[in-house]
Amino acid sequence: MTEFTSVGRSATDRASRYGSQLVKHFTHKDLEGSWEDTRGFVRFSLGLAEFEASSDALVMRVVCSSEEDVARLQDVVERHLVRFGTRDELTVTWS
Repeated sequence: MTEFTSVGRSATDRASRYGSQLVKHFTHKDLEGSWEDTRGFVRFSLGLAEFEASSDALVMRVVCSSEEDVARLQDVVERHLVRFGTRDELTVTWS
């Protein structure tokens, strides 16, 4: 099976807080996921989203079986992060 991957980065000194908040939000919607220390994941029907917090950014990696699903999952993750990080004016750059 072919996998399509995209990596996003959001500059913030509160990356661990936002990563854990994203995982907690999605797992409350009955999705599988977990957060430990500075890393976490959520398994969506579209694919997998992985999160890693560093001292200056939250790095997000989405892995799906199609480019269309990658775009959809990027949108879901980014919309939620930007909404949670409104006060910090968070943005995401995908590559």
